[in-house]
Amino acid sequence: MSLTSDELNFLVYRYLHESGFRHAAYTFGCESLVAKSNINGSKIAPGELVNLVQKGIMYSELERSVADDGSVVDAENFMLLRTSSDGKQLKRAREEAPVASAPEDAEPTPAAAASVASSSACAASSSGASGAPSAAKLESIEPTPEEQVTTLAGHTSEVFICAWSPTSLQLASGSGDSTARIWQVPDGPCGKAQAGQLPEPVVLQHFSGDKEKSKDVTTLDWNHDGTALATGSYDGQARVWSATGKLTATLSKHKGPIFSLKWNRTGQYLLSGSVDKTAVIWDTATGSVKQEFALHKEPTLDVDWRDDDSFASCSTDKMIYVCKLGQTAHLKSFKGHLDEVNAIKWDPSGRLLASCSDDYTAKVWSMKYDTCVQDLREHTREIYTIKWSPTGPGSTNPSANLVLASASFDATIRVWEPETGKSLHVLDKHRDPVYSVAFSADGQYLASGSFDRCLHIWSIKDGSLIKTYKGSGGIFEVCWNADGTKVAACFSTHIVSVIDVRM
Repeated sequence: MSLTSDELNFLVYRYLHESGFRHAAYTFGCESLVAKSNINGSKIAPGELVNLVQKGIMYSELERSVADDGSVVDAENFMLLRTSSDGKQLKRAREEAPVASAPEDAEPTPAAAASVASSSACAASSSGASGAPSAAKLESIEPTPEEQVTTLAGHTSEVFICAWSPTSLQLASGSGDSTARIWQVPDGPCGKAQAGQLPEPVVLQHFSGDKEKSKDVTTLDWNHDGTALATGSYDGQARVWSATGKLTATLSKHKGPIFSLKWNRTGQYLLSGSVDKTAVIWDTATGSVKQEFALHKEPTLDVDWRDDDSFASCSTDKMIYVCKLGQTAHLKSFKGHLDEVNAIKWDPSGRLLASCSDDYTAKVWSMKYDTCVQDLREHTREIYTIKWSPTGPGSTNPSANLVLASASFDATIRVWEPETGKSLHVLDKHRDPVYSVAFSADGQYLASGSFDRCLHIWSIKDGSLIKTYKGSGGIFEVCWNADGTKVAACFSTHIVSVIDVRM
């Protein structure tokens, strides 16, 4: 058995992607040319690189316990990053071929930084650090049984994103298998009994101009009335589909993967952000570029509309810009994060902008000030995403208090009061990085998904855990339907699961 350099590169690329380091994965993928290899990623199981490393460690331990004459000897446990007192072979190898060390002030490469971050996050969760609980600390809530879960199977690779139609029980999902799918989830209780009622999903094939598969479907979004679905892909193209799955427009302008895609509230314009450092506003009626914004110096990671013609964008360059259609200069620039800004989100009123970063902080900004109005510093690892509650001024729940939720690689979610910066709740029942959070339509509940395979439902009122489901793999995204009665979660094991949440 042998492993080619192409195969090893692909395994490293998949490991980075599965660990949530999409930017490092993209950089490594470009430099190693994994897209040009002939490897069928759908046939490689999730976590395969870790699996091979673990098997290698087991073999090394076995090898150390057998002497040259075949007899069994007592040996210290194999340590991957530290030699034991009996490590004669490694000592001899070092003497024969000394390894040059990097300068102390050398900056790590993106891939190396991602590897360190992933290892640190795993170490923190396994040791109980950063607020991650032990099993004994978990509340005694009966997990949702599989019999009460509707499983949507059909994707042949990780499912990265999912979103409910705002007007029906149609659920869209996007995957690394070069497809998005539109599922019609039956009304009524979820469960295995629904399997016979599930119609075949509409499969939205994503191909590049030469009919080659375009790799991952990275982002998707429904318009306000559920009549159109927009998808973004690693090939740099955005596509618009009807609710029945007909391709109505292909939007070609970006020169790199699209990481974020959002409709404005009227459905007239579509906003996209790309690795090519730009944000583009599209006229969805004609499929033409309305305006391109090239303000960032590094990849654009997220975009979000403030109103019908102005928006914010963030980047790995640590900057946030607020721009307006028809104006070439930005309306506002926000500088304050010390590392990549992963996500941004306007509150329902468009008054406050929240951001989160690899610098372990979330911040709240106002167009009235040049510096942040709140600097939220209680997380101990990178913050992957943030969400405002659909409450307060500008929302459908104006009398309820506005809160902000942040999800971090420290395995916790924090709920903040934006006016004071006070941490209202620390939701600490996950054991691995939390990649997604979503509020119910009334703002009373929060769903969270983590790579510990758990989907949790929390009460915003008191921060209590009220429902949980443990799936078959890591969770990339969670979302509520418009009625707040069902939650969907997409998994690294190629499936989407739907559970009922009826309080």
